[in-house]
Amino acid sequence: MPKKTHLRPADVRGYSRLAIDATLGLTRLVETMHHNIARTPGPLGKYTQEPTRGITGLVYRSIQGTTRLVGNGINLLLGQLLPLLEQEPAASSAKREAVLAALNGVLGDHLAASGNPLAIPMQLRRNGQPLELTSAGLEAGIPAPTGKILLLAHGLCMNDLQWRRNGHDHGAALAAEGGYTPLYLHYNSGMHVSQNGHAFAGMLETLLQAWPVPVEQLVIAGHSMGGLLARSACHYGQLAGHGWLKHLRQLVFLGTPHHGAPLERGGNWVTVILEVSPYTAALARLAKIRSAGITDLRHGSILDDDWRHGDRFARTSLKKGTIALPQGVQCFAMGVTLSRQGSDPQKSLLGDGLVPLQSALGRQKDGTPDLDFPDSQQWAGYGMNHMDLLDDARVYEQLRKWLC
Repeated sequence: MPKKTHLRPADVRGYSRLAIDATLGLTRLVETMHHNIARTPGPLGKYTQEPTRGITGLVYRSIQGTTRLVGNGINLLLGQLLPLLEQEPAASSAKREAVLAALNGVLGDHLAASGNPLAIPMQLRRNGQPLELTSAGLEAGIPAPTGKILLLAHGLCMNDLQWRRNGHDHGAALAAEGGYTPLYLHYNSGMHVSQNGHAFAGMLETLLQAWPVPVEQLVIAGHSMGGLLARSACHYGQLAGHGWLKHLRQLVFLGTPHHGAPLERGGNWVTVILEVSPYTAALARLAKIRSAGITDLRHGSILDDDWRHGDRFARTSLKKGTIALPQGVQCFAMGVTLSRQGSDPQKSLLGDGLVPLQSALGRQKDGTPDLDFPDSQQWAGYGMNHMDLLDDARVYEQLRKWLC
């Protein structure tokens, strides 16, 4: 077995950049609090984000300037050392993959925007190894590919290796019983869903053009955010006139928050409450650290227009409308709840602990149009949590009935 590592030399550079960014951000937060307190406004007065002035301002600017100098020095030094250390990087361990996935879920948009090497690039992988999307590369990376492609997209803060849970992998099991060739999407889940949707649509177009055997059918299964990403890719693939949609036969959504998740709405209320008073407004920056991908989960946003022209931390919804399920594609929705069989799942606000059952099944109460899943293409499980969707035998049995 090849040697695996929990930390690569390039990771050190990424974590050092993140530490410098955090120090600068914390310094600015403290300065804002200092300035607002010094103004002695009323408890509900206006707050300001202006920098402090005079000697106090000079102190804060000196701290920030010194931090930047130290950060640039470390970055320069590591830039010279890393080529000497990275001659043959070891394979990434499952623990490293999990840490990077979680970090990208929470801060992925910042990592990408700042060019941090910890940012995850979008790839299609098998067994944790990236595939080269050329005919030769696919033939080398996939032994005996079939014409039935099953593409699995993970959820927020997760990675492709985590489709295997407690010894079970839906992709491998469906490959054995249904003749599919499973591929696993690996992506930065902290980016906006629509940004990943554009990239995913383009990647699918390249994949099918390079597939080494005639394509019979394409099936996409998305867990949680992965389902939103699949819907976004279908929308933007259609607008771009992509050919891969002609091969798409089924879409399966496992615990996808089509109409949002209440935990993110609760997190947004924390921001709103903190901004009420000038004495706590600076702390709202901490609540705003969460990534664009996380805020998209508030209402199940999958379009650029949902965030491009507004404040993603605003109290009101930015979601512009509901995009219908793609025509000519069989769409299946699976949702589970912690409630036991016979209880009213609608009374359980959190559903599976993260996603309400009604949201996972595409149903909505606030007047937003429901997604049109036929009754025969919906399935609800009881006494299960969000992660059980990855390995529960009842979930797999339903997938097998639908897809095999």
